[in-house]
Amino acid sequence: MSDLGTKFEPSIRLREILKDDTQNVYRPEVDTSSVNERKLIRKVDLALIPLLAAFYMMNTLDRGAIGNARLYGMEAAIGLSDKQYLLALTVYIFPYSFLEPPCNLAFRRLPHPSYWFAVTLSICGIAMMCHGFAKNFGDLVGLRILLGAAEAGVFPAIIFYLSCWYRHSQIGLRLAVFFASNSLAGAFSGLLAAAIHNMDGVAGIAGYAWIFIIEGIVTIVLAIMSLFLLQDFPQSAKMLSEEERVYIIRGLLADHQFSASGSEPFRMSVVKQTLQDPKTYITVIICAGFVGPLISFQLFSPTIVNQLGFDATAANLLSVPAYVWGCILTCIVGFVGDRRGQRGYANLVLFGTGFIGYVILITSRSTGLSYFATFLAASGVFPTSPNTVAWVTSNVEGSYKRAFTLGLAFGFGNLQGAVTSNVYRAQDEPRYILGHGIALAYLSIGFITSFAYMLLLRRENAARNRDERDEVIIGVDNDRAREENGVFESIEHARREKGDAWSGFRYTL
Repeated sequence: MSDLGTKFEPSIRLREILKDDTQNVYRPEVDTSSVNERKLIRKVDLALIPLLAAFYMMNTLDRGAIGNARLYGMEAAIGLSDKQYLLALTVYIFPYSFLEPPCNLAFRRLPHPSYWFAVTLSICGIAMMCHGFAKNFGDLVGLRILLGAAEAGVFPAIIFYLSCWYRHSQIGLRLAVFFASNSLAGAFSGLLAAAIHNMDGVAGIAGYAWIFIIEGIVTIVLAIMSLFLLQDFPQSAKMLSEEERVYIIRGLLADHQFSASGSEPFRMSVVKQTLQDPKTYITVIICAGFVGPLISFQLFSPTIVNQLGFDATAANLLSVPAYVWGCILTCIVGFVGDRRGQRGYANLVLFGTGFIGYVILITSRSTGLSYFATFLAASGVFPTSPNTVAWVTSNVEGSYKRAFTLGLAFGFGNLQGAVTSNVYRAQDEPRYILGHGIALAYLSIGFITSFAYMLLLRRENAARNRDERDEVIIGVDNDRAREENGVFESIEHARREKGDAWSGFRYTL
């Protein structure tokens, strides 16, 4: 079969074995027949998505505010050279990247996500406010390091938290709406910066400093709100009835999320298993392919538009429509992905579109065409994020493995910001050939590794269809089972121990 999109079903022999395992139902004593799934999911959506989207929006605004402040004289006010400004952007990346994997593992072990977000967001807000009072390069570097360390515990934790609530056919659109807040934050940052700058001189504080102060205050308010509004994991969420909790968990278990019952203990072998899985490294590189350009786009889109011939306020405002377009396209891709399930193909189209956008930015001499290319670039970086996350979460089983994989992927992806935050140099204006060229390279890598991931998943599904991955289940007669695939007491034991490596698991393309 040559079609990469072929859907694989369990073999006849495996279906016969699974038939005997159907009695293993989570909390069989609970009757869930009265639960209306549509109303339940809507209830979950309203409780989770707006609040988490607000977290991520402020997370993105905090990270990118320095780009808006730069246009309003921050460099001159605290005596920064161009190289010092770029270094201040770079130092943020290292704690943010390296702390993401351990933070996500720690988050998974906590029973109350609200406490985690209250602490991390409070630190983010305080660090942001202090940006407005930085007096020199040393102050700014210290605050960027603190902000990076605090934000390492926000974004990957949100992604993992969402993956614990939704089935694979549901999560794409929810992630898209959530990630759309990233696009809206980019749009809002330009409008907000233009508005806040009018406070220049109030209380003797410069306009650029007010950008940091006000955004920091809003972040702290959200941190306090999380204590009262954010739900725990499904197993103990107070907003759900017992029947609703069981219904959600049964749905996740039926969706091959066998760790959904919450009984999975942490084992160091999970870390080893994750690091030995070649798919982990492909996932990491795919994320680098879009996170690198995404970071540079967020930091420098006002600067890029500014160099097309517009003043600072016009550049901030004209950077808004590309973000709005990215928001709309993100939701469309998420909706289609949930219904068709072919997220790998979507990645190829999105990376290709972004590639074309940056080619135009490099070659164009027309202001109008270059401005249009920023929309194509946004198409290549914004929707690719939730599409890839939904694709990866549906192909990684085991809550700790999923948490660690997401932490590694986004940790390494965000580490690329150390590169892309330094490539739009003042000496390269107005065309920024170096910056656009490096973004092109990242998008090319993302395209190639997405295609490689599809091929690897297809090959593994085919091997499982041929019963080459069947484990030995004690007491089950299966002449295709091989001891090298593992010997287990039951199918449930094999599922729990092997996660997505279990022979009955099928990857989605």
